[in-house]
Amino acid sequence: MDMGTTDVEQPRKAIVVNFGGQYAHLIARRLREAGLFAVLVQPEQLEDALRQDDVAAVVLSGGPKSVLEEEIRITPAIFEAQIPVLGICYGHQLIAKMLGGRVERGPGEYGDTKVSLLEDDPLLAGLDREETVWMSHGDYVAAPPPGFKILAVSERGYIAVMKSVERPIYGVQFHPEVSHTAKGRLIFSNFVEKVVGIRPSQRWDPASQIPSIVERIRAAVGPHEKVLVAVSGGVDSTVTAVLTARAVGERAVPIFVNHGLFREGEPEEVLSALKRLGLDVVYVDASEKFLARLEGVEDCEERRRIIGETFAEVFAEVAAKIEGAGWLAQGTLYPDVIESGAVKGADRIKSHHNVAGLPQWLGLKVLEPLRDFYKDEVRAIGRALGLPEELVSRHPFPGPGLAVRVMGRFTREKLEIARRASRIVEEELRRAGLHDKVWQAFAAVGDDKWVGVKGDARAVGHVVIVRVVQSEDAMTADWPELDKEVLSRISSRITSEVSGVVMVAYAVTPKPPATIEPC
Repeated sequence: MDMGTTDVEQPRKAIVVNFGGQYAHLIARRLREAGLFAVLVQPEQLEDALRQDDVAAVVLSGGPKSVLEEEIRITPAIFEAQIPVLGICYGHQLIAKMLGGRVERGPGEYGDTKVSLLEDDPLLAGLDREETVWMSHGDYVAAPPPGFKILAVSERGYIAVMKSVERPIYGVQFHPEVSHTAKGRLIFSNFVEKVVGIRPSQRWDPASQIPSIVERIRAAVGPHEKVLVAVSGGVDSTVTAVLTARAVGERAVPIFVNHGLFREGEPEEVLSALKRLGLDVVYVDASEKFLARLEGVEDCEERRRIIGETFAEVFAEVAAKIEGAGWLAQGTLYPDVIESGAVKGADRIKSHHNVAGLPQWLGLKVLEPLRDFYKDEVRAIGRALGLPEELVSRHPFPGPGLAVRVMGRFTREKLEIARRASRIVEEELRRAGLHDKVWQAFAAVGDDKWVGVKGDARAVGHVVIVRVVQSEDAMTADWPELDKEVLSRISSRITSEVSGVVMVAYAVTPKPPATIEPC
């Protein structure tokens, strides 16, 4: 059940038409950050979406296809609705083609590119006459449609920004949604405030959605049905549990399944935190069942499948003992949906156990109140709900737990190495005052061995990889240049305190091309 968007006291919104571009989700995110709620729709859904009376703007995303090779696939009603339209890259070219401009294929522009502003305009307020933007295109608009003027050009002389003289229709060839475009956020802010006209009092914020989310949960769940809430101690599942409890009271039954793959000391910390929030948690220790099934499994996707199925089995056993159980509530977030390929146009990077689909025999309907929200938005909701800061700011932890931080064959020895080494990484980052300044930090271990010297004797042991990343939403990430002293302490402690380890490496590959978790 899609619970992210709401229709109870819902503010005006932007429709982002997803043409399969890898950054389409970022467009929606940037609009939300600027104060305008945004939802993604497919091109074939646009006409129906425009019939809603709360649509404030339409944004056409980039995409992998060419307007020169396919038929127009969207309704021309967007240009008749008298609402602002912004086309980005492919969307820019699509506007040109649909309204009588000329699109051609050229050498293209990729990466950092200089653009020169020719005219002042509300969309470009605050930009310098020359700006660095991020380009990724082969086709370009060779001539704007009748009634359009050119606001900026690129190094090659391509139209970088164009605008209709009579209507609030814009096209930009570059990608303002990515961080590589220096003032991309300012462009979105200008679009929301100066073009769409959203006043400060009309700004959307995640916390304002709490009443609507609660009402939708209440409306979905029958008057006598109970909701089993899968809690792990992370902010996503905890916020889901609190929202569900607000909606249905004691009919919300939080269940914490210990799969044996948590961080060191985490099960005890989780139970304590949930009880402090007033949640009466059902605790199930199924660690031996999970670990026995994972032993020796090498393929990461197979591990995720095993964990998902075992999780479902355990929940089925619990559900059978709870009279009236009809729903399973999960803390699925939008990046989980994207990376699982559940959104049309997105490739499946990794199966997410929440999104991959539950066995039909489980017999529970699924509630996902946070499915359309990003991590930082969920944290904002958590703070508004009164959750303690140490829980709200907890680093993200994958649903399959440490199973995705053991590379190669899964063994209990390697699991304990990853568990203990990750604890050391977090402790040292806290000691240095860095823990809350990074998105995520952990240690992973594989099958590779390294020759070392311990106690003046030859020792062959595992290689531990330390991964620390900076990110906004886990869709992209970069690695921070940690102080040498911090890295030295981490390395020294891991090789000294974690049995079977002789080498520590620091991961310096961003996402993309690498993912944050190793598998």
